[in-house]
Amino acid sequence: MENQTIEYLLVLNGMSDLPSLQLPLFLVFLLIYFMTLTGNLLILYLIITDSHLQTPMYFFLGTLACLDISYSSVTAPRMLFDLLRKRRSISVQACITQIYFFICFGVSETIVLAVMSYDRYIAICRPLHYMQIMNWNVCVQIVSGMLVFSGLYSLMHTLFLSKLTFCSSNVLQSFFCDLPQLLQVSCSDTFINALLIFLSGIIFQLGIVGVTFFPYITIITTVLKIPSRNMRSKAFSTCSSHLTVVFIFYSTIIFNYFLLNTNNVTEEKVASVFYAILDPFLNPLIYSLRNQELKMSIRRALQKL
Repeated sequence: MENQTIEYLLVLNGMSDLPSLQLPLFLVFLLIYFMTLTGNLLILYLIITDSHLQTPMYFFLGTLACLDISYSSVTAPRMLFDLLRKRRSISVQACITQIYFFICFGVSETIVLAVMSYDRYIAICRPLHYMQIMNWNVCVQIVSGMLVFSGLYSLMHTLFLSKLTFCSSNVLQSFFCDLPQLLQVSCSDTFINALLIFLSGIIFQLGIVGVTFFPYITIITTVLKIPSRNMRSKAFSTCSSHLTVVFIFYSTIIFNYFLLNTNNVTEEKVASVFYAILDPFLNPLIYSLRNQELKMSIRRALQKL
């Protein structure tokens, strides 16, 4: 039974079983993936080259852009490759590896979004102490700690996954390996895995959601008291873009893991596309369209050409 996990191949159901849709879907998602890479690399380029953007806020935005590139690259290339072939098999080891990086980058993104909320809270509510609290050493330590924690958190889940056995032909109703779906097709007792997901998810997510949303109560109160209309507009522009990204990220995950009817394969695939493919694509668009400083930086970069 243990050796079956080494040789056994899982089958990904993919985006569509209709041959006529394979090429159109490939072209659409190839374009989305290319635009995801381009948008996030553009944000990274602006942050590195524009001295106006070399602040802790944009340091974390650059970190988010790196994570979006990594997050989408875990699933999109494999999905594009599978759209060009008939049989979409994947080994158990490769599936668990994909889950490891998917969880790792996903958890890292939730932490960065929470840190960005705290960063906005310090900048708006305690501006005189901003550079003392959010200095570069602190920023680097936060990102380093985030990566270590995310790696260990993901490793915990994948180590328990490696103990499972797969003793019959199983098809994952998705275009990539996801943790709940892999548990569904295992013939082992997955109670410990499910309990681990529930407990760690509750403890981690409640803490992260609190850190992400609680500062905005004070932020909104403080911004409304600012006498200058331009300063209020600038503060709201940076906060609104971050809140929009947070809302899209959490709403797609909540819908997929808590509200989705798992008997409907089409709904499940649509939800997976949103949080695995479209979220990293939308983030740079939201920040570039709603953030005034980024738009000014783009204009300055274009003027230099």
